[in-house]
Amino acid sequence: MGKTAILLGATGVTGGFVLDCLLKDNHYNSVIVFGRSSVGIEHSKLTEHIVDLFELKKQKAHFKAEVVFCCIGTTKKKTPNEDLYRKIDYGIPVTAAELAKTNDIHTFLVMSSLGADKNSTLFYNRTKGQMEEAVFSQKISKTYILRPSLIAGKRNEKRLGEYIVKGLMRLVNPFLIGSFRKYKSIPSEHIAKAMVYLANGKRDSGVVLSDELNDLAKLWP
Repeated sequence: MGKTAILLGATGVTGGFVLDCLLKDNHYNSVIVFGRSSVGIEHSKLTEHIVDLFELKKQKAHFKAEVVFCCIGTTKKKTPNEDLYRKIDYGIPVTAAELAKTNDIHTFLVMSSLGADKNSTLFYNRTKGQMEEAVFSQKISKTYILRPSLIAGKRNEKRLGEYIVKGLMRLVNPFLIGSFRKYKSIPSEHIAKAMVYLANGKRDSGVVLSDELNDLAKLWP
């Protein structure tokens, strides 16, 4: 019998690719999406709950599956207020992990970032690191923390600085070898494919860096 997956962040770039992978993957016969807006598609596998993600705890009765994929995240430009930023990048993933633990969900995957460090002086990196620690503290048996480098791919909003950096990374990527491979930029599609591959039980749980995500993407489906 196929599994049920819960997906948070399906309207984002990477989350959208995860949704596409899950709908195509024969391991899953049901995909439940929680979000503040619809993904805008219809599929026999897909069930949507349009909710306030800050009130995710209220969805306990519906938060039932074998696997949770959390692709929630924002940026400093979109969310300059640090309190709101923390509610999104820390609060939502941690609440999802708590619900997963409560409802006996054994596999949890969440997107973080390469610089995550709970002791960092940088707010963004510190928030991601603290989120990771809180997720791991739930002791879900299969927990995967994904730490991608700069994410390549088109976004709806324009970010001139990021556009320039991505252009530079395309030039630098071929020279990042050995221990520096983890700094290579990574396409959103690769993160999504690696995420679904990991959820299918092909690797021990833990932190997965960008270079390994690129490699794992080639193994799905």
